[in-house]
Amino acid sequence: MSEIEDKPQPLMEHLIELRQRLIWAIVAFFAAFLVCFFFAKELFNMLVVPYRTAVVWAGLDPSSTELIYTAPQEFFFTQIKVAMFGAMVIAFPVIATQIYKFVAPGLYKNERSAFLPFLVASPALFLLGAAMVYFLFTPMVMWFFLSMQQLPEDGQVSIQLLPKVSEYLGLIMMLILSFGLVFQLPVVTSLLIRVGILSSTTLAEKRKYAWVIAFVVAAVLTPPDPISQIGLAVPTILLYEIAILTGRMIEKGRSRSSVEENAAS
Repeated sequence: MSEIEDKPQPLMEHLIELRQRLIWAIVAFFAAFLVCFFFAKELFNMLVVPYRTAVVWAGLDPSSTELIYTAPQEFFFTQIKVAMFGAMVIAFPVIATQIYKFVAPGLYKNERSAFLPFLVASPALFLLGAAMVYFLFTPMVMWFFLSMQQLPEDGQVSIQLLPKVSEYLGLIMMLILSFGLVFQLPVVTSLLIRVGILSSTTLAEKRKYAWVIAFVVAAVLTPPDPISQIGLAVPTILLYEIAILTGRMIEKGRSRSSVEENAAS
């Protein structure tokens, strides 16, 4: 096992460094928040695109798409939420870098080289999950809800979907966060396998329980409709199977390295 390059530092120096890292992370978030708040309406209009897509899928006129707000301050606070959400996405690379720079001196060389790929894979998988929500999942969910509208035909009362800006934002943010976190499954399991806490054999043996948990989690995190629940549960199951394959690859690589080290000694 290689030695740690950095010399041990007193507790006060660690606290000072932690404060500096936190300051940089807060500054990055605040700067991104100001930029996102300035373009909050444009960002919100981008988030409405999946709803417009659902309107087209439902065979309705996209020019008639509208959202409402029923309290004077509702849209203002919605813009603040949009800005905070955008700031977290934009500032995440800076925040993750500051966390890594604070933790890295306490890691061995091999641990740093093992940790870096996961630091890159984590935001990439989160963005992949967010893209799936934006381009496919949200239009499907909104199409499902739009299909419940009732036209004023044969004496029936007109029942139309008029989403509130805050509720629509809450829905799409919840879906993006849910899918983004679920897509971290291969990263988390790979880290646990690499440090020896988990094994691919254990994951394979617990497969049937994992499938049940996937549907339970999907029912909790998504709106109460079958499209949402199935749409989250199926990718979760696929990611679980990918995690098993990734774990086997890590274990094979570790066994090969162990054999080479024994041969060299």
